[in-house]
Amino acid sequence: MLNRSKVSFFLALRSLQRGNLGSLVLTVVIVGMVFTNMIFMPSIITGAIVNYEQQTVDTYTSDIIIEPKEDFRYIEDLSGLLDKVNRVPGVKRAAPHYAAGAVLRHKGKALSMAVEAVQPRDEMLVTTLSTYMEEGTYLGDGDTGEVILGRYVAGFADSSEDFLPSLGGVKVGDSITAEYTNGVVREYRVKGIFRTYSFNTDYLVFTTWDEMELVEGRELDQATSVLVKTDPGADENAVKKTLLRYGVQEDVQTWLDFLGNAYRNAVESYAILNNITIVVSLVIAAVVLFVVIMIKTLNSRRQIGILLAIGIKKDIIVNSYLFQVLILAILGIIFGILVVLGLTAYFTAFPIEFPEGSISPYIVPADIGINALYLFLASALAGYIPAWRIANKEILESMRA
Repeated sequence: MLNRSKVSFFLALRSLQRGNLGSLVLTVVIVGMVFTNMIFMPSIITGAIVNYEQQTVDTYTSDIIIEPKEDFRYIEDLSGLLDKVNRVPGVKRAAPHYAAGAVLRHKGKALSMAVEAVQPRDEMLVTTLSTYMEEGTYLGDGDTGEVILGRYVAGFADSSEDFLPSLGGVKVGDSITAEYTNGVVREYRVKGIFRTYSFNTDYLVFTTWDEMELVEGRELDQATSVLVKTDPGADENAVKKTLLRYGVQEDVQTWLDFLGNAYRNAVESYAILNNITIVVSLVIAAVVLFVVIMIKTLNSRRQIGILLAIGIKKDIIVNSYLFQVLILAILGIIFGILVVLGLTAYFTAFPIEFPEGSISPYIVPADIGINALYLFLASALAGYIPAWRIANKEILESMRA
């Protein structure tokens, strides 16, 4: 068996060496480009998903979000809850949010939305929003009469540049008026404008806890949500279970729970697109290699007939063509990996700009191996079929060709 394989491999190498070099190189390049498509295009989609998840966790939900119990508007006894949560193993810090409805006005523009109060020192330990200031500076503990706006809230002087309804191009230092639902009207100086490229975060307005207490006219021991940052490497689901065991009775969700089934369905849809890309690429590679081997076998029918006539076994002849296509596939995969690594390095240094932010390819090493195996098997099938058909013809029929 081993000797037959050696003979088949020898015949395969001789056939490739004697073949047309240009055709060989072109076939390898085509297979390599197909493999590049199998890896690179899905990596862009995966990169967009990973980027969205990172933005959401870093600037919007943190790792875990605690919300009021069902049928409750607020989380009560906030100080007690924060003391409890901050003692839980695996929790780095908890930061409360208090949202109050208001109408924001600036130079004839009006926008109905919630103003969220935060405790800046805790917030900086839980989210990275303070690092995304496009203009101005972040809030400080004790600030009053000041707010920071998301880029989509501030907007642009040219309304055609706005993605969502905005205040029409507010700048740092401008004044805006907030008319709260409780009847309080406050004049705010815009201290900063942030841009995270997250649609959720960039359509928010933040002020300090002290300012919100002035609006409400009382000391706030309530919250509309509490964001919880876990320790590096901690499992969010395990920390969630620990929070519940420690007696947290509010609605506790990981960031993935918070995004819900709609997000999971969207990710599954992207996975289907990735699978379609892989299947189409495999079909293209299989067809190309099938055609190449079919042409080679048709042009070599007389030689095949002679080999059969002198006693060479059919399986040796078939395997020789199988080895040829596998060698072409291996060379193509190696070429494709080099192209993928080059593209990944380039687009990591110079990310693709999308409305959601800068997207870089996200490649899982295991995917390279799995897709290489798929391409290898598809190539083997594509090479085996034409070789088997020609080798099974009668000797005289082959020699007459």
